[in-house]
Amino acid sequence: MTAPAPDDLAAPLDALLVDAALGPLRRFAPDASTLKLAARLAGRPRGTAARLGTLAAELFRVALGTSAVAPDNGDRRFTDPAWTSNPLLHRAVQAYLATGRTATDLVDHAGLDWRDRERVRFGVENLVAALAPSNVPMLNPASAKAVVDTGGLNLLRGALNLAADMRSAPRVPRMVDPSAFTAGGNLATTPGAVVARTEVYELIQYTPTTPTVRQVPLLVVPPTINKYYVLDLAPGRSLVEYLVASGQQVFMLSWRNPDVRHRAWGLSTYLHAILDALDAVERVTRSPTAVLAGVCSGGILASLAAARVAATDRPDRLAGLTLLVTVLDQQRAGTPAALADRYLASAAVAASRRKGYLDGRALAEVFAWLRPGDLVWHYWVNNYLLGRQPPAFDILYWNSDTTRMPARLHADFVDLALHNRLANAGLDAVSTDAYVVAGVADHITPWQSCYRTTSLLGGSARFVLSTSGHIAAIVNPPGSPKATYRLNPDNPDDPQDWLAGARTEPGSWWPDFTGWLADRTGPDRRAPRRLGGGGLDPLIDAPGTYVLDR
Repeated sequence: MTAPAPDDLAAPLDALLVDAALGPLRRFAPDASTLKLAARLAGRPRGTAARLGTLAAELFRVALGTSAVAPDNGDRRFTDPAWTSNPLLHRAVQAYLATGRTATDLVDHAGLDWRDRERVRFGVENLVAALAPSNVPMLNPASAKAVVDTGGLNLLRGALNLAADMRSAPRVPRMVDPSAFTAGGNLATTPGAVVARTEVYELIQYTPTTPTVRQVPLLVVPPTINKYYVLDLAPGRSLVEYLVASGQQVFMLSWRNPDVRHRAWGLSTYLHAILDALDAVERVTRSPTAVLAGVCSGGILASLAAARVAATDRPDRLAGLTLLVTVLDQQRAGTPAALADRYLASAAVAASRRKGYLDGRALAEVFAWLRPGDLVWHYWVNNYLLGRQPPAFDILYWNSDTTRMPARLHADFVDLALHNRLANAGLDAVSTDAYVVAGVADHITPWQSCYRTTSLLGGSARFVLSTSGHIAAIVNPPGSPKATYRLNPDNPDDPQDWLAGARTEPGSWWPDFTGWLADRTGPDRRAPRRLGGGGLDPLIDAPGTYVLDR
């Protein structure tokens, strides 16, 4: 298998930044990878013909009613009993499934290299998902029943929903009722106050809820492409609330939502902001050390800030580093990485430079098409075929509450990815212990890529593999009967070796994290009676003002 050239690499996050600037529809057009697929299949006529012949035979059995093809367990598109009881619908599903599986098999049979295979597979999977009979009005039995029950009003409401969604980005079905949540209302409600504000960020200190707190504070760096409160969702689902209740002093950066005036804010701007916030945290708590945590793109920034600290005369300033769903070594980092190259990256950077920023709504559209079955076609059926409003779900509301990214930062992130600079950014000088979390079903930052962070850092790393995908892996409060996580005391080079030797622990990883923090942030001291300190007084109650910017 051919490895990608060093200058043709892109991280998932940064490849998505390319797509967001140029538009996701370009990925569905035939390209050189499609031509390579056709050539490779033509060059393997016996295997190609055998697979097509098998499909023809299966379709004949479908027509006769003797086919055993059935949906996979958990395929919720075809759970309505009519898909099985109605002979025509049953045959439509079987023909669709057989054809889709053959298309995927042909891609694997072609023997393409990694990049071409991922590009073609992405297009095929999106096409197959779009052609599902469950997406067709009236053919979908739930849609047909709704027409009878409502006298066709469901299709009228669906048409109105479609028109509303297509008026502006992101041009995908709405996934959540936007009126159900508000930051500071029923989200981001953990008590605290903004104790510092600059043009770039607000620094939130959370109010202790325990008689004593651990001496060393935690500073969290959120993503730069969404707002911070994914870590402070509704009570009971807030990691911040949980950490505060464990006796941890918690501080949170809340990034300003930039606009065209801030087009020159780049990597150095955000790194300076993190170091400046560390100074403020030390002033407030009178602690010479802190634990630094970062999430997704915020984890990239936190890692670079940790490397900057390690290069100073205070390498012991950090008591720990935590990275959540963050990819640092960006080589061959999943499907999104395969979808970008240096030429597309240059065009994307030029596009955001002309505008002054990258619009977060465009990113939301790109994210949706990475999982079209769950994030596009499921809501297509609900919103347009059934004419319903989407449900209220806090994570999806946060996902739709997008922010912009300055053009300079966009260019810097893409540059980091194309040249895989983080793999050679002096991270091995970061000798502090690290806690690294990934999601087993993450489609944005694949867990295998997150795992490679353990070999980049210079200190001891504890790698935790959580259930679910990119955000649900983080929002994983105790109490869910289905939640598990995996641990392995060793960090072998190969992530599959790590997985083979890992043990599965029931429940959430949050208690494990608080235990890890407790070992590095003690001893306990009396909780402060008021927020702020060191000349920094509370300015406004949490969640502050920047999180409300649209």
